[in-house]
Amino acid sequence: MQLHYNSISESVAAGPKWYSLFNRHWPAYLNWLNSRNDEHSATLEVSVNALKRYMPEMLHSYYSFCHLIGNQPIAHQFLTGFQPPAYVSGCSQLVTVTDKVTLIRNYDYHPALIEGTLLKSAWNGKQVMAMGDSLIGIIDGINEDGLAISQTFGGRKIVGTGFGIPFIMRYVLEFCSNVDQAVAALCRIPSHMCYNVTAVDKTGHTKTVQLAPDRAPLVTDAVFTTNHQEEMDWPENAAFNKTYERSAFLKRMTETPTLTTDEVIQTFLVPPLYNIKFTKGFGTLFTSVYCPTDGSVQLHWPEKFLRQTFDDFQEATLFVNYNPAIAEVTVLREEQSSPLIQDSLTNDFTSYLGS
Repeated sequence: MQLHYNSISESVAAGPKWYSLFNRHWPAYLNWLNSRNDEHSATLEVSVNALKRYMPEMLHSYYSFCHLIGNQPIAHQFLTGFQPPAYVSGCSQLVTVTDKVTLIRNYDYHPALIEGTLLKSAWNGKQVMAMGDSLIGIIDGINEDGLAISQTFGGRKIVGTGFGIPFIMRYVLEFCSNVDQAVAALCRIPSHMCYNVTAVDKTGHTKTVQLAPDRAPLVTDAVFTTNHQEEMDWPENAAFNKTYERSAFLKRMTETPTLTTDEVIQTFLVPPLYNIKFTKGFGTLFTSVYCPTDGSVQLHWPEKFLRQTFDDFQEATLFVNYNPAIAEVTVLREEQSSPLIQDSLTNDFTSYLGS
C-alpha cells in the first residue's frame, strides 16, 4: 500500500487548501458515520451547544468551516467534534530532556485510515503545526509557543459522552501556551473515549493526563505512555498490541541517561516500538519528533525523514510504501529534489539496552 504525506501551509484562515482536504477525505468520513450503529451519536443542535459550552473559542473557526463547505448538516455535526464514532489506535510516546526537550511518538494505525497531512495554520492567531485527523483535529502537534502534545489510546472499551480526542488536542494547541494551561483544558473538556495525552513545553515541564468518559481525569508526571492506564481493562487488546512490553522498553530507556535524543529516535524505528501489522491496524505509519525549543517537527520512517519549522516551512509531498517487512520511502517532488528530505541514521537499535 502506498500513501502520500503532504506538508501544507494555510496560515491565515481555513481556505481553499483546507477545502481541498475536506473534499478529498469527507466521502470516507461520511461512509464511516453512516455505518455507525450505536447509541452515542448526537444531533447537530446538541453538538453545537456542547461546543459552545466547552470550547467556545473554537466557534469562529467552526462557523468558517461550515461556511466553506455549504449546507451539509452531517458534516457540520462532525466538525463540532462531539460524539464521533468509537475508534482504536495503538501508539507509543516519550518525552526526553537529555540533550534537548523532545516529544517523540509512533503513530500505529491502519494505512487506509490516515489523512497524511502536516498542516501549518493559524486559525485563531497562534501558529500550529500538526498531523491532521478528522478534518480539523490533530494526531499530534506543536504551536508557536513551544507547547507540544500527542496521545495514545488508553486501552479501555468504555465509550461515553464527550469530544473526540483529535478535536480536544486541536483546541489545546490553538489556545494554550504551556503545560499548565494544557492540563487545565484537558481536565475540563470531556473525552468520549480513554486516552493518555502527554504535553511538554519548551521549559521541559511535562504532564500526562489519563482521560476517560466514566471517571475524573488523572494528571501524572509520566514522561512515556503506551496503550493502557492504571490497570488492564482489555486483556485481548493489551496482548495484541503488546502495550506492557513497549511500556517496559520505554521505561528502560528513561533509566539510561547516556542515550542521546538521536539514539532514542532510532529506537522508535525498530521493534518493539516499531510495528508492522499494517493490515491489522497496528503498523507504525510514522514517527513524529517535536522540539519545543526550536519550533520544529520531524517525521521519520525507517530510511528517511522530513523536517519542518515555523520559520522555514516548505510545502512538500512524500510517497511511502508499506508492506509487512519494511516501510519503503520514496520522495517525490514535482520539479526538483527537495532539500527538506534528509537521509536518516541507519543504526539498528534492536539489540540496544540488551533487548
